[in-house]
Amino acid sequence: MTLFLSYILLGVSLAAPIGPVNAAQFNQGIKNGFLHAWILGIGSILAELCFIIAIYFGMVHLLETPFAKTFLWLFGSFVLLYTGIESIMSSHKLDGQAERHSLRKTFTTGFLLSISNPLSILFWLGIYGSVLADTMEKYQTEQIVWYSTAIVIGIMSWDLLMAIVSSGSRRVLPQRTLTLISIVTGLSLIGFGIYFGYQALIVIF
Repeated sequence: MTLFLSYILLGVSLAAPIGPVNAAQFNQGIKNGFLHAWILGIGSILAELCFIIAIYFGMVHLLETPFAKTFLWLFGSFVLLYTGIESIMSSHKLDGQAERHSLRKTFTTGFLLSISNPLSILFWLGIYGSVLADTMEKYQTEQIVWYSTAIVIGIMSWDLLMAIVSSGSRRVLPQRTLTLISIVTGLSLIGFGIYFGYQALIVIF
């Protein structure tokens, strides 16, 4: 049981670092509330499950080819720039004034933010890949699935916490502060998008 809990904590630590998904999720929380923030995180988790499955079956190396990397950097840059600009342009429309995105669009945004992020692929390959290699030496397939599930539970716990904190912030923070947060998260997404575009140019040239 202690080992299972340690894998849950590993999942939390994998999800916690500041990145595009956390910024977008916080932005959704202060604009549209808990459900949208949570659904965006679920979309991201689905993408991370794809990474876990790809690593388990050894398919992730297909995504390390120059063509695949270039495509992911460019596509990721587009998604981040679009999301960041949209966040800034709608930053003044808070507290129910904004036209809410459908949950399907919010889910898709979360999925695309993760699945198109080459850093996520390298991150999962380095962290989960090494954990998987160590686990496979000591345990059987059932236990590997069990401990991988614990990692996913940890990620989902962080997703839930982010949704609660971000949606709770819109109830206690003044309008001006919420608008500023929305602008800052939008700028951070644009920053990530520019970085992704730069990395694509490096791969191309």
